[in-house]
Amino acid sequence: MKGLHHVGITVQDLDASIRFYHDVLGLEFSNEPSPWFEGEELGDAVGVPGAALRQVSLVLGDTMLELLEYKSPPSETTAPLKSNSRGASHVAFLVDDIEAKKAELEAQGIEFYSAVNSVDEGGLAGWRWAYFQDPDGYPLELVEVAYYNAEERNAGIAAYLASRS
Repeated sequence: MKGLHHVGITVQDLDASIRFYHDVLGLEFSNEPSPWFEGEELGDAVGVPGAALRQVSLVLGDTMLELLEYKSPPSETTAPLKSNSRGASHVAFLVDDIEAKKAELEAQGIEFYSAVNSVDEGGLAGWRWAYFQDPDGYPLELVEVAYYNAEERNAGIAAYLASRS
């Protein structure tokens, strides 16, 4: 594995999601929105028989966020899975100043689940984080790494690996 190429999420309305991720969050286009793709080969390739979809990729640091809208088949869910559900996921955006970015997004109407959370002990010491959601209810996270305690993290990783049978 060389790196993370992209993360894909399925959205209800690609154009509305582009307005959110591009216009509000500021992600730049990697490609223009695609036409509708469909056909038996596509369904086989994505593991969704009868799939018809369109997509756009947005640049996010040195990776991309792919947004996919399926025209068919209809979704089996009406909202994203809650974070505690198997198969659930979220996207975390790395920022330099979480308080400033949170305030900027709140000024644009984004509501956060909570104030900024701080982790000051253990393997994730230095993390500052806060969750919000996109127009479909998909969970998103802002993360600031205020400091990184490499020695403590490496010791914790080594202890974990040594404890496995």
